[in-house]
Amino acid sequence: MAGQQGAEDLFDSILFADERFRGEGYQEGFQRGTKRGLHNGWRHGASHGANLSSEISFYYGFAISWKCLLEHQSDDRSRKRLRALEALLNLTQKFPLDDPQSVKLQEDTEKLRAKFRQVCSMLNVPTDFKDYIRTAEGTSF
Repeated sequence: MAGQQGAEDLFDSILFADERFRGEGYQEGFQRGTKRGLHNGWRHGASHGANLSSEISFYYGFAISWKCLLEHQSDDRSRKRLRALEALLNLTQKFPLDDPQSVKLQEDTEKLRAKFRQVCSMLNVPTDFKDYIRTAEGTSF
């Protein structure tokens, strides 16, 4: 009996080897996939966060520069432009940079972009943020 039991155990281990290896392979693949997914997600989030931060910093610098240029003007048109610039500055300073999971992040971003387009329209300057970056990248010192 003992010899027959040993043969059955050997037969069972051969028979179930495929299933066991498939399960082990699945677990190993799942672990590697999870690790790679987390890494790719982190990289993607860091990239988008850097782009958004760069955009907001640009709006802030843009508004400060124009404010300095217009603050000594006293005509009505300049005062309206200054109020719009102040509103843009206010939006950049209140932007939730420290909370990337804010439910209002998309809404706040759209408000900021809309205010930037409004200010650019008032100042008669191009509204595409990328146009300013392209110009800056083409400059060599």
